[in-house]
Amino acid sequence: MADLSVNIGKLALSNPVMTASGTFGYGLEFQDFVDLEKIGGIIVKGTTLHHREGNPYPRMAETPMGMLNAVGLQNKGVHYFVDHIYPQIKDIRTNMIVNVSGSQIEDYAETASIINELDCIPAIELNISCPNVKQGGMAFGVTAHGAAEVVSAVRKVYHKTLIVKLSPNVTDITEIARAVEGAGADSVSLINTLLGMAIDAEKRRPILSTITGGMSGAAVKPIALRMVWQVAKAVKIPVIGLGGIMNACDAVEFLLAGATAIQIGTANFIDPAITVKVAEGINEYLDRHGFVSVKNIIGALEVN
Repeated sequence: MADLSVNIGKLALSNPVMTASGTFGYGLEFQDFVDLEKIGGIIVKGTTLHHREGNPYPRMAETPMGMLNAVGLQNKGVHYFVDHIYPQIKDIRTNMIVNVSGSQIEDYAETASIINELDCIPAIELNISCPNVKQGGMAFGVTAHGAAEVVSAVRKVYHKTLIVKLSPNVTDITEIARAVEGAGADSVSLINTLLGMAIDAEKRRPILSTITGGMSGAAVKPIALRMVWQVAKAVKIPVIGLGGIMNACDAVEFLLAGATAIQIGTANFIDPAITVKVAEGINEYLDRHGFVSVKNIIGALEVN
């Protein structure tokens, strides 16, 4: 068996397969289907400072080769997480990572500060695709200044591994990646969902209550792959690739493009054991090609 271990800054992963936030609950929901400790890292659902009800229904829609969601970060807030969820997940022997969201910089910083005190949470992932209410609703992550501002504020209060999740809904994602690297990010993950919409032609109405939502699934993979390749060449910190990874071959492509690790999202809804199957598939690929370590293929794409 090849060595599948990788490092995201100081964070050691037994293998490069992680779960994408919002697609794997708190991990507990999947423990009847898969051995959670065989996953390199589990990123739990988005957590905010205060309780959020999320958006009105309907807030999910199936699309060709993917899905749209507009759940709206429904969660019971970070204090509920600390009191009720953390005790249930702290002894799972893998990296349990919290995705942190907010609507203003102070929210991000306070939430991160609270999670910083939890011994068994070794990292957070910042979702900077959230709308900044103080700036009229523009997402933090669509400008280099906005992205750097929120990362810098969190970096001052959060002292463990800081992963920043990048929005693809920008003109130049490498500019945003360099900005968050300069502000103190230990790693970037990309891509978050693409903005899309679905229409019910018979009713002549949008399917989602919010009209638009985030698109994920197999259809977004070529865009995600391109952006991961671009960002991996633009920054020195590790890149975590996600977007349309449905099988081990997809995962290997992201690793070749420069990702140190990958996240699986929409595929979890189709096959709840896909994470472990992908890790096994990466190992099979390495064995078949004579590689002793997954590190041998990270960024090994031959373009000349």
